Amino acid sequence: MKQKKTGKRKMKKGFRMIGRILLIAVIAIAVTIFAVIQLGAYRNANYWKSAKPAGEIEAKYTALGSHAAEHLELDAGDDVCKKYTVYYPSDMKDGETYPLVVMVNGTGIKASSYKEVLKHLSSWGFIVFGNEDDNSWSGASTSKTLDDALAQNENTESPLYHRIDTDHIGVGGHSQGGVGTINAVTAQENGSMYKAMWTASTTFHDLSVLLQWPYDVSKVSIPYMMVAGTNASDAGDGKDNAGIAPLSSLNENFDAIPDGVPKVMAREKNMDHGDMLRFADGYMTAWFMYWLQGDEEAGKAFFGDSAEILTNPNWQDVRVSR
Repeated sequence: MKQKKTGKRKMKKGFRMIGRILLIAVIAIAVTIFAVIQLGAYRNANYWKSAKPAGEIEAKYTALGSHAAEHLELDAGDDVCKKYTVYYPSDMKDGETYPLVVMVNGTGIKASSYKEVLKHLSSWGFIVFGNEDDNSWSGASTSKTLDDALAQNENTESPLYHRIDTDHIGVGGHSQGGVGTINAVTAQENGSMYKAMWTASTTFHDLSVLLQWPYDVSKVSIPYMMVAGTNASDAGDGKDNAGIAPLSSLNENFDAIPDGVPKVMAREKNMDHGDMLRFADGYMTAWFMYWLQGDEEAGKAFFGDSAEILTNPNWQDVRVSR
């Protein structure tokens, strides 16, 4: 009998020990997952610190600019845009106007989830608007966002009253937001107000048609920069995965833009689909600085015999036409 009781006690002690080990393992896994999530969140929120620009111009515009950024949220008054996330330079001066950039969301990605991108642009002297539409392909919500931003420009109670330079407006988007950017410019009534556009990892045309997100880049008539990553989600793997924005898609879209329209395409090495919203930001900022603020130094990243992007080791498959 004593042997049986001793055996049972040992079994219970063993189970308790296993339970403690499992609990410790679960806690360790949870802590690791939390740490990874927090690290990812920190990396995204401070992406300009972890980015590794290789060109002098790329490095300059990857960093934060000289303006402190002020944050504002506005009710959009509908169930699509829902609200506007707005960033603008906190040191805006009376009598001066600032270029506007409207950001277009990718699938399931709302502007409120990438505020740091808006903040970064704002630090370079832009007023930046984003909305909460995560089905942006048609450009309709972008069109409304532009209209409502311009309404703020006429609202005497708004901090943006007479601060928007209506002659210098840009638009940019990632993934489905690239489709939405193209359609905002080419298929919406106020599309002619945009003076420059930028897209990252735009869904390739045949897939967009399959998803019922049609677009036509042959109607683009303003300066356009398009980028994508070289890793599998964007580029495909040459097997079953065709990629979201493969090189063939960029070449097809680049070729379809009419001659005489300034255009640049490039792929960022060792970057994938999700990276391109943030880690292509240096050249996105330079693109808008050149076309919307007349910054000649920024333009040297793209144009001229010694354009920086042509020899930047971070980038490949570069094509430039002007």
